[in-house]
Amino acid sequence: MKSESPGIELPTSVGYLLKEAATALRVSMEAVLRPLGMSVTHYSCLELLAQRPGLSNSELARGAFVTRQSMNVLLQSLERDGQVTRPEQPSSGRVLPTELTPEGRAALARASAAVRGVEDRMKSGLSEAEQAAFADFLRRSVAALAAG
Repeated sequence: MKSESPGIELPTSVGYLLKEAATALRVSMEAVLRPLGMSVTHYSCLELLAQRPGLSNSELARGAFVTRQSMNVLLQSLERDGQVTRPEQPSSGRVLPTELTPEGRAALARASAAVRGVEDRMKSGLSEAEQAAFADFLRRSVAALAAG
């Protein structure tokens, strides 16, 4: 007697394919960032700060998908390396807003160029219209999951 598997078909599972794509993207990003002395989390932190200066440790951790403790360790390292600054004392509450230094902006520029190359390679088999549709599909999928 043949038993039917109640599982999903991995080659056609959107969730599995998305995870496979995310893993391939991360591996490719790590490969181009490593020679620059960066990880994906390091790059993400700098990119978030460039787009939204003054974010707190907690906000950066959420944006980079890491724990607050991991982000705090990274920020201490970035501060030691002169890529970010944080005030000695919070202006109010416990939040220490973080900002990029000129050194951090220069490191980000190099990393952004490398990451852009990876993303361009990832999208190279798609037309411009398909690229726009792909981005739209991803945004709508995230929104649907966030809506519960």
